[in-house]
Amino acid sequence: MTETKVVEKINASLDLVWSNLGNFAGLKPGSGIESVDYKGEGVGMIRSIHLSIGTVEERLDHYDLEAKNYSYSIINEDCPLPFLNYSATVQLLENDDNTTTVEWTGRFEPKGIEESQAQTMANNMYSNAINGARLELESS
Repeated sequence: MTETKVVEKINASLDLVWSNLGNFAGLKPGSGIESVDYKGEGVGMIRSIHLSIGTVEERLDHYDLEAKNYSYSIINEDCPLPFLNYSATVQLLENDDNTTTVEWTGRFEPKGIEESQAQTMANNMYSNAINGARLELESS
C-alpha cells in the first residue's frame, strides 16, 4: 500500500475553508471534470465524477464536523484512475494566525503505472483541489 500526503496552508479561517473543502457534495465541474452526480446524504453517500476518460465513484466513509475531517474511498472497479483500494482523508487544522492548514492523505495500490507516477498523480489532484479552494476563498 502506498501513501502520499499534501500539506498546504490557505490564508482563510478554518470555518471558511471547511465550508469549501469540507463539503463532499460540493464538487463542481471544471479542471477535467465534466459533471458530478450525488446519491444519498452524509456518511455512505456516493458521488460520481464524470471525466472524459470514464467515471470515478467515491463513497463518503467518515465525516467529523467537530474535528474538521472526512474520509472517502473509490468504490468502482472500472475506475479510470490508476489506483486500487484507494482511500483518502482530508484534515483541516486551524493556525494561530487565522489561516488553515490542509492535510490531504491518500492510500492506494498503483494500477498499471509505477508507484512514483501514481503518487505524483494523487499529489496533483490534492494540490489542485486545495489551490481551487485557495483561489476562491482568498479572492473573496
